[in-house]
Amino acid sequence: GGGHVLLIRHATAPGVGDPPGFRLEDCATQRNLSEAGREEARRLGAALKARGVPVGRVLSSRWCRCVDTATLAFGRVEPWPPLDSFFADRSRERAQTAEVRRLVGARPRDGNLVLVTHQVNISVLAGVSPASGEVVVLAPQEDATFRVAGRLAPANLGIR
Repeated sequence: GGGHVLLIRHATAPGVGDPPGFRLEDCATQRNLSEAGREEARRLGAALKARGVPVGRVLSSRWCRCVDTATLAFGRVEPWPPLDSFFADRSRERAQTAEVRRLVGARPRDGNLVLVTHQVNISVLAGVSPASGEVVVLAPQEDATFRVAGRLAPANLGIR
């Protein structure tokens, strides 16, 4: 109904990490969504819409597979660096996670806040290891923290 954070791992992008020398500004150098992943993202957006889930802001890692997941699912996205992967550079983990934690600890004013990011980021933030395209529902608490309220696996949404 609103007031939650939908923490989403990007849809299927075969492989692990990114190729050596990848460049953030050049999608051709990154690990990207497969065609199946692109379809998963479209289905994710359709499934949430069909269930009447109100979507407010949509923020994403700047990695192309996350931006594409958000765009295909919701038709809009705001790239937000704190959601960027720290898989290859764990020195950024603490600062990025603290920034995301501050955001998800505040109840969204309009609809549900959507954050599209990476498995490693979600694992550190929420303590769960989601599948590609999985939604982890976070409920902000009165003390500016959050709890994991549930998980929506792609199969349960009819995505795969």
